[in-house]
Amino acid sequence: MNIDVTPLPGIGVCKDFPLAEARRRIGVIEHRDGTVDLVVSRAGDAETKTSIPLSSTEIGVLAGLLGAPQVVQKKADSLGVDDLSTRQFAIDRGSPFDGRPLRDTAMRTRTKASVVAVVRAGEVTPSPGTDFIFVAGDLVVVVGTGKGLEAAGKLLDAG
Repeated sequence: MNIDVTPLPGIGVCKDFPLAEARRRIGVIEHRDGTVDLVVSRAGDAETKTSIPLSSTEIGVLAGLLGAPQVVQKKADSLGVDDLSTRQFAIDRGSPFDGRPLRDTAMRTRTKASVVAVVRAGEVTPSPGTDFIFVAGDLVVVVGTGKGLEAAGKLLDAG
């Protein structure tokens, strides 16, 4: 089984794989600062992930329980990583998404781009779930192709 490795610019890297029987994805986010989050998607919705921060002790215990995994990293050119970039979009006061949850954007479905983090008052929320409520002043970090990022900007601006 291959593990998908997705760069999260400014954050780190997400490594995950599908659980066929459960219709979910499971993996980790390795942050640039060395911290690690366990991530599990909602059944039938790979975009919605719950992120659980793990201490180094918890990582060791979990690794011991699971055994040594084999990671198969796809080549950057086969992933199209060179085509991916990130952009930040502000949620302005009066924005159509001010006070509304991420799910209302249907970002991934409508733009083929993904929200990877939200910066609010200097605090970063990595991999926000669909229940995350936007407020004016938020900076939404989106990753995707140029075309996807353009569509994401229009979506967040116009609603």
